[in-house]
Amino acid sequence: MADSKSPDDPSAQTKYPQTFFEPPPGACQVLLVRHGQSAPFVESAPFPLVDGQGDPPLSALGEYQAAQVGERLRNEPIKAIYATSLQRTRQTAAPLATHRGLDVQIEADLREIHLGIGEAGKFRKMVAEEHPAVLAMRANREWGEIPGAETNASFTARTVAGIQRIARAHPNQLVAAFCHGGTIGSLLGHAAGVNPFHFNGSRNGSFALVVVSPEGWVIRSFNDAAHCGPLTADTEPPT
Repeated sequence: MADSKSPDDPSAQTKYPQTFFEPPPGACQVLLVRHGQSAPFVESAPFPLVDGQGDPPLSALGEYQAAQVGERLRNEPIKAIYATSLQRTRQTAAPLATHRGLDVQIEADLREIHLGIGEAGKFRKMVAEEHPAVLAMRANREWGEIPGAETNASFTARTVAGIQRIARAHPNQLVAAFCHGGTIGSLLGHAAGVNPFHFNGSRNGSFALVVVSPEGWVIRSFNDAAHCGPLTADTEPPT
């Protein structure tokens, strides 16, 4: 008769493997994709405005980044694609929309922070010249230091409302939301319960993955831009 294994024998004991994260039932997984690089600001030709906000198109590098985003995500089970009312997000979403055979829906509340006196591209000049309002913004980590700009609180309330609408419309689905660097910072700051400036500076063409459910928000990734090349490649598209 074969010997029975001792209860102390590891091979006879119940095994408990490491588990993997699974979204709660009803949760929506949202890929927050930052648009590709936009065209440069020229002081004599300020950006056209849409609802009071600068609306530049993508640069040549931005178009390359948009194509890379589309290639990276083309086989992911994305069920819906959203963009903002600003053209650079729609242009970045276009390659993925073609690959997936989906229309690009507009969620205007995910548009970039309203920059007050820095709109139409002027903020870039203010940054380059270290304008006092920019220095105060950085020191206090508060968008509202720029005259006429949205505050952190108002910006977060707007962008969170937009994501909540998307999540309610897509339970148990993966969706892509093409938006802006400030928007991503605002949303991840909300998810983590920290100042949104902690998450500013994501690369053009990068994405963050957030799981949104009534149980709360979970950040699964941030600033994933491996598809856009090395960290030092944000200068011009490859030839």
